[in-house]
Amino acid sequence: MIRLATNKFSDDNKIGEGGFGDVYKGMFPNGFEIAVKRLIRNSSQGALEFKNEVLLIAKLQHRNLVRLLGFCIQRNEKILIYEYMHNKSLDYYLFSPENHKKLTWHARYKIIRGIARGILYLHEDSHLKIIHCDLKPSNILLDDKMNAKISDFGLARIVAIDQMQGNTSIIAGTYFGVIILEIVSGKRNIDYNGVNSIDDLVSH
Repeated sequence: MIRLATNKFSDDNKIGEGGFGDVYKGMFPNGFEIAVKRLIRNSSQGALEFKNEVLLIAKLQHRNLVRLLGFCIQRNEKILIYEYMHNKSLDYYLFSPENHKKLTWHARYKIIRGIARGILYLHEDSHLKIIHCDLKPSNILLDDKMNAKISDFGLARIVAIDQMQGNTSIIAGTYFGVIILEIVSGKRNIDYNGVNSIDDLVSH
């Protein structure tokens, strides 16, 4: 069914690439759209890690997190099925000479607020304490109303309450701070002073 929904994982259906595999747009016969993350077969992520990711994401329910709808393990094939985000990712708009015009200041503020709410849920409000550790514009997806939803928990780690020390908090805070600067400036952190510059947006 998933193969049919993604037109046999055709390149025309590919909408993204990640560290563990490619992402495809899928559609069921009733018109319901999904995003399918197909893990690469020689990925270092084993079956146990895959199951842990599934269990982790399934327990996280928040309006600013991308929802996991299902998963599939068959032989060497491992697949995650997510809700489909019609407006792609934040970087699609933020760093495009044309698309960035669609991000009004109100929209940017709304996106920042959504990201903050998602992070707060992960860090404080969820019964699990999660540090995402890979927050970046390409991992911030936008729904049909331009609401921000945090995606890609492939690098996320469950942090026990008694292990919530400064290092992980500083890392998470730095990622979020960089995203805010990029949203406000419309520039990539590493490109702020030019390709050959050793300075970045944060140090500047």
